[in-house]
This record gives sequence, C-alpha cells and structure tokens, in this order.
Amino acid sequence: MRVNRIRQQWEHGGVAVNGWLAIPTSFSAEVMSHQGWDSLTLDMQHGVIDYQAAVNMLTAISTGETAPVVRVPWLDPGIIMKMLDAGAYGIICPMINSAEDAEKFVAATRYPPRGNRSFGPIRASLHAGSDYATKADETIVRFAMIETRQALDSLDDIMSVDGLDAVYIGPADLSLALGCAPAFDKEEPEVLEAIDLIAAKAREHGLIAGIHNGSADYARRMIEKGFRFVTIGSDARLMAAGAKDALSRVRDVDTAAAATSY
Repeated sequence: MRVNRIRQQWEHGGVAVNGWLAIPTSFSAEVMSHQGWDSLTLDMQHGVIDYQAAVNMLTAISTGETAPVVRVPWLDPGIIMKMLDAGAYGIICPMINSAEDAEKFVAATRYPPRGNRSFGPIRASLHAGSDYATKADETIVRFAMIETRQALDSLDDIMSVDGLDAVYIGPADLSLALGCAPAFDKEEPEVLEAIDLIAAKAREHGLIAGIHNGSADYARRMIEKGFRFVTIGSDARLMAAGAKDALSRVRDVDTAAAATSY
C-alpha cells in the first residue's frame, strides 16, 4: 500500500501542509504535486472541477508522492465512495453538523463490517497497490468540516464518532455563522475564539485539527496554535498573486522610466 504522507507526517509529530486545487486540469495538478506539498485537495464543492477532470487530476498527482485529497460537494455517500474509488487518500466532507452526520460520513469511507462502502476500487488499487482492500480503511484520512453554529454546539458529539480522524475549519462559512464577513485569515475575536475552541476540543478527543488559510503567515500562526493540517491558498490564487506581483514590478519600472523620459 502506498504511504499516505498525511498520516506519515502525523505519526512523526509533524504538520501536513496541504495545497488546494481549483483549476480543472491535469497539468496544473501535476505541476503542483511536484512542489513538495504533503497533500493536495481537489475542491469539488466550490471549485469548477467535475468528476472526469478530478480523475485526470488524481492520475497526475500519482506521478509524485503527494497524498491526493478530495473535498466532496456534500454529505453524499455516493460521491464519497466514487472519489475513494478514483484514488483519493483523504476526504474532506463539508457541513458536518451532528454526530449522525459524522457517523454517516465515516461509514461511507469504510468497508463492511465497520462501514457500508461498496467495493470497487477501480483506480484506487492502481494508485495504492494490490493490497488496497485490506489496508484502505486504515490509510484513508477522514476530515469533518466544522463551519456552522450547530457544529460548534455539537463538537463533543461529532468528535466522539469512531473512525473520524480530523476536523477541518472552513473560515468563510464559520465566519458567516458567527455574524462576520466570509473570508480567510480572520481576526475578529469571536471567530478566533471559535477556532481556539475547535483546536482544543480536537486535542481533547485525540483528533487532528486542520484549517484553510489565505496566507503562509497565517498558516504559521495556526500551527503555533496546534493545527497539524494547514492549507495555504489555492492554485488559482497563487497563480493570480504571482502574476500580479510580476506585473507590478515591471509596471513600476515602466512608469518610472516614462516619468524621466520627458
């Protein structure tokens, strides 16, 4: 069974640094997979990635050692199982609001008798190895997204569900739930308090806490708070930021040259 770099990092007391993919092409996914990320997450909830694009991107990621993760659109056992069969080594499931939600999510990721996942790892066995059937349950990582008021009120129940590995904070939806503007890298006291609470509860229940960040500096702050799975930006945001920075550097020179030419 191919090693899951997320679990490998955690087992050695480290932090898994996760990249985010919103561009639906195999080439950009392959480029990202060779930059040293521990994992890359395909966003099928809010991105523009469909199933066929996702399969191509998962195939491209397999050219390296980066662990492939998928954020599924919703708590739907069908798409969860289908993405696992396509080779995802981790599933991030949005809007987990109760223990019942978490139980349904975990069950869809485990084979019987511990779950109800249907057997048919048509591509997963190519990515992972011929022993996938016997080792998948212990290799896959399961993230429940905590992003609503109901979830905050049910943290202990959610985090007590057997088989859940981690919780993942969606700052934008969490901010909306707390009456704040949706954004990354939040500074409002009520949002920071919720973030600290989730991290503390995760430690208490022996789970990993993860969070989506807009910048590397904010991700470092979250690591200092105890988060051991941090996402930094996305392929689209990184591309846009790099292009904007390069253009601004040239424009500055161009403007200065024009000003002194008269």
